[in-house]
Amino acid sequence: MNLPLPSHPTITDRKLKSSLLVAPTLGTALLAMPAWAQETTTALADPGHTAFVFACALAVLLMTIPGLALFYAGLVRAKNVLSVLMQVFATTSVISILWVLYGYSLAFTDGGSLQAFIGGLDKVFLRRVNTESLVGEIPELLYILFMGLFAAITPALIVGGFAERMKFSAVMLFTVIWFTINYIPMAHMGWGGGWVFEWGPQDFAGGNVVHINIGVAALVAAWMVGPRLEPTMAPHNMTMNMTGASLLWVGWLGFCGGCALVANGYSMLVVFNTMLGSAGGATAWMLIEWLHRGKPSMLGIASGAITGLVAITPACGFVGPVGAILVGVLSTPVCILAVEKLKPMLGQDDALDVFGIHGIGGIIGGLLTTVFALSVFAGQGLPEGRGLGAQMLVQIGAIVFSIIFSAITSYIALKIASIACGGLRVSDEQQEIGLDPSEHGEVGYKLSA
Repeated sequence: MNLPLPSHPTITDRKLKSSLLVAPTLGTALLAMPAWAQETTTALADPGHTAFVFACALAVLLMTIPGLALFYAGLVRAKNVLSVLMQVFATTSVISILWVLYGYSLAFTDGGSLQAFIGGLDKVFLRRVNTESLVGEIPELLYILFMGLFAAITPALIVGGFAERMKFSAVMLFTVIWFTINYIPMAHMGWGGGWVFEWGPQDFAGGNVVHINIGVAALVAAWMVGPRLEPTMAPHNMTMNMTGASLLWVGWLGFCGGCALVANGYSMLVVFNTMLGSAGGATAWMLIEWLHRGKPSMLGIASGAITGLVAITPACGFVGPVGAILVGVLSTPVCILAVEKLKPMLGQDDALDVFGIHGIGGIIGGLLTTVFALSVFAGQGLPEGRGLGAQMLVQIGAIVFSIIFSAITSYIALKIASIACGGLRVSDEQQEIGLDPSEHGEVGYKLSA
């Protein structure tokens, strides 16, 4: 979502030329007027581009509910299944509303003197948005929908870090605050014309804004909430987990592919790379586990597929197909080490390994992006005027900023939620009973299931 995104007012002629080198088929979209300048227009949306991005938006919704919800629900104990499903479903609903009320405006309009850090209020409540306004060659309403689904799935991913022991009231308040003080500024700085966007890291679809961001947030949450009474557990339903992982894989093709905002050969490269990155991660995890433990597991191959998807997210618009496979393959052993070695060293109960897979996978993927973007690996090339060393420093700088910003804002959001809700954790008794009956008055599965 970096260089090919057409909706930023700060793209200079130099960056336009560089972008055309990276994605020559996107010239028309890149030269489009900024979204907030297109309140009325006689131009018409391109039907093909519109249909493609709309299909991608549906895929992103599918990867969230039911995809992410099922993936997480299969990993927790039977007595907590509904709590995880509820947290993901409620987060998607609430953030979709907040995105319309103020999120989109603050992320993707001109912030004036604060443009480097946050957008403005020109489109609060979506005023000045109508059925004729465009972003590139698609309706602005579709762009808002697509980006709103990004906004919804991002905090929903954090649920895996504090699963099975956080109050539902605290979850919802944390989500609202975190979305406001973290996600909106991060989206603006990275995608909406802010200083990170101007700096020019290669991050096509959200390695920094989404994955590193939520990985660190989940780790902070695990630390502040504290461990579960029984941290070690086996997934209660691997069929549910595999179904969720499959839906995530399908939806991720739209998650990355739709960021091109056009239907052409370049967007198909993005989709293809996303597919191959996941396949590389799944295959690598399966083989490593097979060699190390003697038996390949469904949990392992599903985890590998998600690892590959995370790692390819920043890279999918910059690398070639073979590079995409290698991004998935090479990121996987690092994430395995993070889950099996780093997690015990840190001593934090990141319940569903959000940091180990999303945080570490996003970091490794961001670094590998610049390597495999090189033309020698059949990549799309580096930004004009930058060599490998210079671009790698930009990648590292953006990653470090994402880690620090996420840690600080996540701590603040959790602290406020803790004070307002009388603590973050449910009682030990509620943990013993399960969050399904104690927090929601329902039972999704018999405890003997």
